[in-house]
Formats: sequence, structure tokens, C-alpha cells
Amino acid sequence: MNIIYRIVHFFFKLLSRLPFKALYVLSDIIYPLVYYVVGYRKRLVRKHLETSFPEKSKDELRDIERGFYHFLCDYFMETIKLLTITREELLRRVEYRGVEDIEKCFDEGQSCALILGHYCNWEYLIKVGLAFQRHPDAIIGVIYHPLKSEVFDRLFIELREHLCGICVPKNETLRYLVNYRREGKLSLFGYVSDQTPKWNNIHLWLPFLGHDTPVFTNGEKLMKKMNNAIFYVDFYRPRRGYYIIDLQLLTRTPNELEEHAVTKLFFKRLEESIRREPKYYLWTHNRWKRTHEEFDRRFKVVNGKVIPREKNS
Repeated sequence: MNIIYRIVHFFFKLLSRLPFKALYVLSDIIYPLVYYVVGYRKRLVRKHLETSFPEKSKDELRDIERGFYHFLCDYFMETIKLLTITREELLRRVEYRGVEDIEKCFDEGQSCALILGHYCNWEYLIKVGLAFQRHPDAIIGVIYHPLKSEVFDRLFIELREHLCGICVPKNETLRYLVNYRREGKLSLFGYVSDQTPKWNNIHLWLPFLGHDTPVFTNGEKLMKKMNNAIFYVDFYRPRRGYYIIDLQLLTRTPNELEEHAVTKLFFKRLEESIRREPKYYLWTHNRWKRTHEEFDRRFKVVNGKVIPREKNS
């Protein structure tokens, strides 16, 4: 495995040393292969777009579809670039708005949480600490789901931790956050919260892009437990290779809000972002594979826990 990793790592690091212009040329070459030849998950993407935007014409949907696949190729190249990008180049290409609001929270001893979706290039968020003026020692992290491939899991951890940030496996999040608090360290962690939960973790359904959607609620529970100031992360891509990452304060007092209020507000904001520029959302993820009807048929909720129904019930 180490030999395979070294080979893969060498190749991608060599690739990442190319200038952005060259990487985008490669993206332009890969795009027609991914979209027209391979047709990677095209049927699923088309279904998602048609059901999410029934008001749009066929031509409009195809424009979004092609734009999405072209961006997906850009995303891959931009992410690989994170292996070797310099601090100066990254801050020239990414504008982090709202950093001052986070540092104000830090000034008052309050750690923060960022809640975001798979929209635009979310990989650039973990570098937000490079923009801090007064708290360069704050712990910046991202909660992640380890990849099945050990080789690519190690590769993605390295590119995410280059220059700034740490990766924390989702099952160890609470332990890390509690330890930081005990040590008196301020932290800022990002929660990508639009994945599809497993059946036994479904506790809330929300309308999202025209679908009855099961959503994660554990992130909100953690943020409340740690009494974090919570920010929604909005993304803009004004032109190729450049991003604006807008950190928008949702609340500094999460425990004063009703249950699921943060999750509901997050999905409302995320849908607004997606409808603004649909091509930048991750449409290849099978987000609506679990339906409310199947959930009600197979499971029931008892004392807040999801348990299977008896087969003969």
C-alpha cells in the first residue's frame, strides 16, 4: 500500500505544480470524456435536475448539466492544486468574507462552527485560518468521512492540511472538541451537512429542492453541545479559478433556538445558493435515494430512536 501511495502521491504532486492555466487546459480536455464518452452518473444527474427544477426548459436543464460537468472537472484540478499551492496564491484567488465576525467571537472566548454543503469548491474553506489577523493559533478543522480507498484518503488529508487546517474523522469529532475546550484552545470546525443519513439516523425530513429530504441533525447537536457561534458558508465563483467564501453568522446562542432550527435555516440558505447558480452543486451524489414512504414502511420511532418494524406488522 505504501508503494502504491508513493506512486499516486508523486503523480498528483507533480500535477499540482502546474500553473492554474495548464490545469484548466487539462480540465477542458477531460470534460468531454467525462460528459460525452463516459457519461459519469449522467442519468442520475439528469433526474436530479429535472425533479429539482421542473419549471426550467429542457435546453436550460442541459446548459446546467453541461456546466456542472465542466465545473466538476475544474473542481478536481483545483483540489489537486491544494497539495502545493502557496499561501500568497491562495489568498489572491480566494476572498474570505466575514472573518472579522469569527475573530470577534474568538476575542470573547467563543469557538465557532461553519455549516456548509457540497457547493462550489468546498475544499478551500479549510484554509480560512490563513486570513486571520488576531488568532493565528486557533484550531481550524473539517469534519470528514474517511474514504474507502486508503491511498486517496491519505492524499486528501494531506492536501486539506497543507498550509492550514486539520481533518477529524466524524466519529471522533466530540472527543477532539472537548479536548480543545479543556485545553483552552479556540476552534473553528466546518460541518458539511447535506449528505444522506443512514436509515437509523433519520430524525428529520425537510423540503429541499422540491424533494422530501432526510437530513442530518447530529451536526447541530454538536454545535449546541459546544455552544458554538454558528456561521453559514456561502460560496461565489465570480470567474474561473477565483472564489468568494462568505461566512454569514446564523447565531451566537444556539441553545436558545428551538430544536432543528439551525438545520432548517441551513437547508433554506443552501437552496438559495444552489438556485442562484445550480451548476456548482454536487448533483452526482444520490441524495434522494431514501424516501419518506419507504422509511414509514420499514421503520418507526420509539423514544427518539429509529428501529425496524416487525416484518409481520
